[in-house]
Amino acid sequence: MTKRILSLVLSLIVSASALAQNATRPDDQKKNAATDLQAETQKVSNEEERAIQGQIASVYQNFFNSYRLGAGDVVAIYVDKHPEDSVQRVAVSPVGQVYYPLMGNVTVAGKTITQVQEFFTTAIAEYIKDPKVTVSLLEAQSAKIGVLGDVRSPGVLLLTRPMRVLDAITASGGITEYGSSSNVTVLRQFEDGRVQTFTVNVKKILQGKANPEENAYVRAGDTIIVHGNTFKTVSKVSSMVGITGLITFITRGGR
Repeated sequence: MTKRILSLVLSLIVSASALAQNATRPDDQKKNAATDLQAETQKVSNEEERAIQGQIASVYQNFFNSYRLGAGDVVAIYVDKHPEDSVQRVAVSPVGQVYYPLMGNVTVAGKTITQVQEFFTTAIAEYIKDPKVTVSLLEAQSAKIGVLGDVRSPGVLLLTRPMRVLDAITASGGITEYGSSSNVTVLRQFEDGRVQTFTVNVKKILQGKANPEENAYVRAGDTIIVHGNTFKTVSKVSSMVGITGLITFITRGGR
């Protein structure tokens, strides 16, 4: 009988020890919950950043594909395996031409980079067999603004006329259903590198409740951000390398 009791007691002790080892203390539960929350927050943050960087890359690509050269723009003309016939840097003259040693002055104003590249490839073929020509836009000096975030067509707009914040958003297709019309930020970079931000309530402008100065005119180099699902907080967005690079490009013309 004594042996049976002793055996039962030992069995209970072993079981209790196993339960104690498997049980999670309240402090551990809190730590695990905090770790899970941190991991989920980081995952969301990474997804947001990827979305923003993806939009910026698309904006650059669309701009370079559609941009038409004008006076003051700077391009490079590279001929593969022929450095002596390549031009590292040449500006478009006030009359819309660039000087290329093999051909003299060539009119490029009003043409896209793709069109200029096709022209040089064909023209250089008279001097070099099957040339591989690449024309790159180094600096775009035309007055530009950027419109990003939850608009239907984010991108870079050329300032061909005076535009207010609402005009720029309208030219970008308007605000999507995910964007906040009451939370629009304008980023303005100055020559010394400082960036000024101010908020525009487009909802009030559309309702006719805003003061005239609230629908301000944009300046060359401004970047308008419509917050929503893609761009949530200006403090986070304005510190991103992609955004700061885009602002510099819009302000100064070169990447």
